[in-house]
Amino acid sequence: MEIADKDMTVAISPRDALRVQQGTHDDPFAVLGPHRVGRRWFVVAFDPGAQQMSVITEDGEHPMRPVPEAPAVFVGCLRRNAPYRLRGRAEDSAWEVDDAYRFGPVLGEMDEYLIGEGTHRRLWQVLGAHPMAHEGADGTHFAVWAPNARRVSLVGDFNFWDGRRHVMRRRGGAGVWEIFLPGLGAGTRYKYEIVGPDGKALPLKADPVGFGAEHPPATASVVRDLRKAEWADDAWMAARAGRNARDAPITIYEVHLGSWRKRDGWRNMTYRDAAVELVDYAADMGFTHLEFLPLSEFPFDGSWGYQPVGLFAPTVRYGTPSEFRALVDAAHRKGLGVILDWVPGHFPTDAHGLGHFDGTALYEYADPREGVHQDWNTLIYNYGRREVANYLISNALYWLEEYHVDGLRVDAVASMLYRDYSREADEWVPNVHGGRENLEAISMLQRMNTVSYGEVGGILTVAEESTSYPAVSRPVDHGGLGFGYKWNMGWMNDTLRYIQHDPVHRRFHHHQMTFGLHYAFSENFILPISHDEVVHGKGSMLGKMPGDAWQKFANLRAYYGFMWGHPGKKLLFMGCEFAQPAEWNHDIQLDWAAAERADHAGMQRLVRDLNTLYRGQPALHVKDCEAEGFEWIEGGDAAHSVLAWIRRGGPEDPPIAVVCNFTPVGRSGWTIGLPRPGRWREALNTDAEIYGGSGQGNMGAVTAMPQAAHGQPCAALITLPPLSTTVFVHEPE
Repeated sequence: MEIADKDMTVAISPRDALRVQQGTHDDPFAVLGPHRVGRRWFVVAFDPGAQQMSVITEDGEHPMRPVPEAPAVFVGCLRRNAPYRLRGRAEDSAWEVDDAYRFGPVLGEMDEYLIGEGTHRRLWQVLGAHPMAHEGADGTHFAVWAPNARRVSLVGDFNFWDGRRHVMRRRGGAGVWEIFLPGLGAGTRYKYEIVGPDGKALPLKADPVGFGAEHPPATASVVRDLRKAEWADDAWMAARAGRNARDAPITIYEVHLGSWRKRDGWRNMTYRDAAVELVDYAADMGFTHLEFLPLSEFPFDGSWGYQPVGLFAPTVRYGTPSEFRALVDAAHRKGLGVILDWVPGHFPTDAHGLGHFDGTALYEYADPREGVHQDWNTLIYNYGRREVANYLISNALYWLEEYHVDGLRVDAVASMLYRDYSREADEWVPNVHGGRENLEAISMLQRMNTVSYGEVGGILTVAEESTSYPAVSRPVDHGGLGFGYKWNMGWMNDTLRYIQHDPVHRRFHHHQMTFGLHYAFSENFILPISHDEVVHGKGSMLGKMPGDAWQKFANLRAYYGFMWGHPGKKLLFMGCEFAQPAEWNHDIQLDWAAAERADHAGMQRLVRDLNTLYRGQPALHVKDCEAEGFEWIEGGDAAHSVLAWIRRGGPEDPPIAVVCNFTPVGRSGWTIGLPRPGRWREALNTDAEIYGGSGQGNMGAVTAMPQAAHGQPCAALITLPPLSTTVFVHEPE
């Protein structure tokens, strides 16, 4: 099948050939690959590294001719439209490849329509890089949204990072570009070379829907195969709705995986390491859930993951997607839920990221008064653009479905809700009604919660929202944002301020411990002692406590007892459970040597026992979010810094009395009102010797007599140990 001179211009015009060679052709699929002209079939191929090329079919090898005006473009003939391969030669080397331009589209019209409409809930199933078999060949399909680009090319080691070689096919009006590359599979490094509407090439971009990435500081995306998921957590998945419910005991261990433990003092532990060591530890400590600081791929270690670039990629710092799945699976088999920090509030300006992705403000607001976070020098998603909102909502579903994650904790919700967040009067743009609320962000969060709860059974979502925005944890159809829970930042701030005061001054700040009860049931609250409280010069939890060494531990033990006895689910950052002496440092592991010392080990034992008590006593968790589950016994004794209250569960559950003494003065013969007569067992005493306390207490129990006190029908005489919280459980005769 010889190529005559007249065939050359029939197969491809010199102008088109030159544009292909220069990388300026906007529709290479129209001219490259197999094409029928009249009754004849031609093959046009581009390879700037070839001096000669030929077509290999079932009936042999057939030489191709270079186009004189563009000698890197070659033309050959086919007897009929049938599979073929290309063979190139240069000097002493030869290579053989499948031609990417002989394959048809992968995306369907419905996918294209839903992407353009912003309603494709499972965006990750069509965009990104997917190993697959297509038209008889194994390879990988790549697809990316870049509606304003003039050209999008796939680049990587496989084509010498040359953007002319694999220019992608544009799909209609949705702005999606796609290409199937035969022969590529998992592990392939790639990026997108994008030419913007002004004709200028942008810095190479990582895949916004990429499932893997190189180890930082390298920034390429990496093909990962998500198809072979292996799960053994059916029992957990069937029962998890009850584990995440408002009446369930929820006590969360918050973890920065990079600094929980190190290998050899410096190497990160892996997801597989954590599946054994971390999971076993958290389960032994009695926690119900693990919460991870963001694990979506991020370039800068110092951001702790809160400035993500690859929202769909579990960070490779600790392993692959399959290994992260193994961690979640192991947690579930140990009875632990897994919550991920999720960051839809902003993204960094790194050149390979989403900023100015196709040469325009695509993912971010164009106006810096709307699109730039001044506090963090990051970009803000354009929540009003339907494709961007859909990208974020689909990402939430991705983690819930592909990785069996049980919940998402949304970071910095306040920064999303308000257009004037951390801005001066002339630095923000009002909404369409002239107000400060970001109506588009509110709508996106409502849709995210509605879709997540509607599509995935038994999950939970949590808002870190630091203002008094109403109804954060109320259903969307009741006017709320739709979150399952909200962090109680007010409680945290007030109580930490109180406990840092010297006991002699606490009488003047008593309201800081009681004020939270005025709004404790307005939301479904989680009480958070998070990473934010032990970093940036705030010191450790132990370091916040006043007094000498013994008093520091006693204060912290009393505070934890107060926290676990207080209405609301619980969250504690790693290291706080054994009172790490120093402030958290993300570059080094926790001070596990300290945990072996008696006073720290006592604190660790206390937290384990608090979790056990909280989980085992319905009165401490069933009505965490309901006012009828709480009643003051004594909330106004500022002079003695004493607090006492009742916790109640269901009608058949024994009530619990919690008594706190926030002075270093022990008191005996203290009268406390109780709702029922009889024996009240001392279920926990933070001053017990096993925790490092002085050992003062109530000999295991007290007896309530039918004598009114504190508005209760009965009363008992108790001992209040110094700097302590004591928990009493009623035991029916």
